[in-house]
Amino acid sequence: MHLSSSRTAALPPAPHFSAARPSRALQLLNRPISPFGAALLAALWIAGIGNLALWRAMADLPEVANARGLAFGIGFGVAIAAIHVALFSLLAWRWTLKPVITLFLLAAAGGAYFMLSYGVVIDRSMMVNVLLTDGREARELLSLRMLGALLALGVLPAALLWRARIAWTTPLRQLRQNAIVFAASCAVLASAGGLFFPDLSATMRNHTQLRYLINPLNSFYALAIVGRQPVQRSGVAVLPLGEDAHLPALAAGAKPPLMVMVVGETARADHIGLNGYARDTTPRLASEGVASLRNVWSCGTNTAASVPCMFSNLGREAFENRPANTEGLADVLQRAGYAVLWLDNQAGGCKGVCDRVPKVDYRALQAAAPELCQGDECFDEVMLRGLDERIARLPAERRARGVVVFMHQMGSHGPAYYLRSPARFKRFTPECTTNALQQCAREQVVNAYDNTMAYTDHFLASTIDWLKTREAQWAPALVYVSDHGESLGENNLYLHGLPYRFAPDVQKHVPWISWFSPQFERQSGVSTACLKAKADERLSHDDYFHSALGLLNVQTRVYEAARDIGASCRAAT
Repeated sequence: MHLSSSRTAALPPAPHFSAARPSRALQLLNRPISPFGAALLAALWIAGIGNLALWRAMADLPEVANARGLAFGIGFGVAIAAIHVALFSLLAWRWTLKPVITLFLLAAAGGAYFMLSYGVVIDRSMMVNVLLTDGREARELLSLRMLGALLALGVLPAALLWRARIAWTTPLRQLRQNAIVFAASCAVLASAGGLFFPDLSATMRNHTQLRYLINPLNSFYALAIVGRQPVQRSGVAVLPLGEDAHLPALAAGAKPPLMVMVVGETARADHIGLNGYARDTTPRLASEGVASLRNVWSCGTNTAASVPCMFSNLGREAFENRPANTEGLADVLQRAGYAVLWLDNQAGGCKGVCDRVPKVDYRALQAAAPELCQGDECFDEVMLRGLDERIARLPAERRARGVVVFMHQMGSHGPAYYLRSPARFKRFTPECTTNALQQCAREQVVNAYDNTMAYTDHFLASTIDWLKTREAQWAPALVYVSDHGESLGENNLYLHGLPYRFAPDVQKHVPWISWFSPQFERQSGVSTACLKAKADERLSHDDYFHSALGLLNVQTRVYEAARDIGASCRAAT
């Protein structure tokens, strides 16, 4: 369209934008803010957006389903923001404020992602999991969804913080301002607490898990507790156990035992076909006539808690409150005279329980049978490759008394369940083929998990086949016990690691399966039939240490017959 010169002249003059003169919006962005303003904005972001998991959990509580409950929720949020402002005011100095707030923002972003995605809470036990996670396990948790969440919830607000100009004053005035802000924050906190103390007290008493959702204070508190009560055990700090342990001489005609003790990973008792699961995930074990104990409960809800506890003589409650660190089952068996060998198919290791016995890590296993491996991970069958040669390298005088081989499985380790089973064992399809479980239909998650259970069935049956071929020289046996269970999307919970007292049963209910050769049954005095009669008896990891000593006839004062599931079987013979 053509405009005449007269029409053009009638138009108002176009606005003039000067490159040297920023817009009003940019002027607002460039305006300095006070340290208190920066602290308040960050605290409100963390209390609101960073605590979405907490607010979602509180919204589901019947106690807050009214106007007072809404007021309590708002007051609770104000209190959380006040706590953060108070903390920031203590470090509101030119060189510390931005780094400290950035740390809180990033920690809040990470905590919010995992709590919202997997339904976990963050306590001491979960922090131990984080600290002990190796690079391979960490990679399985990475996803574009996680990256996006961290960028949006943590990196973006942190970038805005670093772009902002803080209006600093003299050190003396800043000290006075910090003191005023700290006092005001404490006053707000006290007021909110006073107004809603009955609601707060009742809610925290009846729903203790909420305290582990206050983000990111839950992470920092858990880290402080771990620092004060470390879980990883240094060999220097471990006290000896069972120093009187010994083996009686083998009876005439008896053969030295060859015991394989498989430490399972993330197996649920209710997904074992032998235990009545609707899917037959254990057809091969069923054909072996094994004894499956259906009512067994773990020491903890993660490997770092459960494995040291089940290898201890103390039991769960005493182990949690132990005054000192002591050796465990592997040490006592070795001290008694057995040849002990630990095979580890997990990069996370044995959590200290195998530190003083011969061991083979996953790298050595991978080198021996690369065809059973993908990348830096191997299927559990790799532990059977070259096993005769590994046993032959153990001291001959110990082998003459017997051999105990511990096999630490990769098992059903999540979230990438689909990586844990070879293609030929994927009987249940379609399966979830991502580590972002929340993106899959629950049926697909369960399919992938059940495929790992079917592969564990094959691995255990293959180990039994291997043991049967050694009956001419040994008295073979196998005991399989998982370290903990797993949540597969029930109530929007995934994985494991919730605090024990309110973790769902699926994270604590574990399988315990035993196979004994006829020779081992005669020598130990414990028959498979007797164990089958105990299938529904309530048992736990507390019984593992003493039952192993009883089966292997280790004589020591630390053995307790009351915790030996085979003691009554021997008494009846």
